[in-house]
Amino acid sequence: MRTGRIARKTAETDILVEVDLDGTGAYSVSTGIGFLDHMIEQFSRHSLIDVTLKVDGDLHVDQHHTAEDSAIALGQAISEALGSKAGIGRYGQAYSPMDETLARVALDISGRPFLVWKARFTQEKLGELDTELVEHWFHSIAQAAGITLHIELLYGQNNHHVCEAIFKGFARAMRSAVELDPRKGEAVPSTKGQLGG
Repeated sequence: MRTGRIARKTAETDILVEVDLDGTGAYSVSTGIGFLDHMIEQFSRHSLIDVTLKVDGDLHVDQHHTAEDSAIALGQAISEALGSKAGIGRYGQAYSPMDETLARVALDISGRPFLVWKARFTQEKLGELDTELVEHWFHSIAQAAGITLHIELLYGQNNHHVCEAIFKGFARAMRSAVELDPRKGEAVPSTKGQLGG
């Protein structure tokens, strides 16, 4: 079974996350930041990766540690679930429309973490979520999961739609990248014989 479980406790956050790459998109998410919960739920539903995520963070300080650490722990759980990465698609890409908004996401589960971010928000908050943390969330998950990740907002006006289109595009790209390709068998999709490490 391709599952991962991370328990991560620091002076700033206490996190438990479990993932199943071969799930159905079932989720139970509680970070203490409602809009972030909604986005991670969208990720789970559209990637078909089951996600259980519980965060107790120092929200009395601000949202930074909770947002960052939720992405780190989720990325670590995905990396654990991928194991040797044998048989995976490795690459994923998606165009994600939402009303007037269109986002493009492309990624490579390469073991070489990198984020290219070409998107912006025109308001400081979505619900309670500080919009400046959205880019940082994707940077953190890319680092923790070992993903080369390119995110581009092609166009869009509504900030809610922009954020949701990006998360859904990320989900669809991850679905393609983590799914097993029966033609690959147990082969790792790299001429090096390994990804990362």
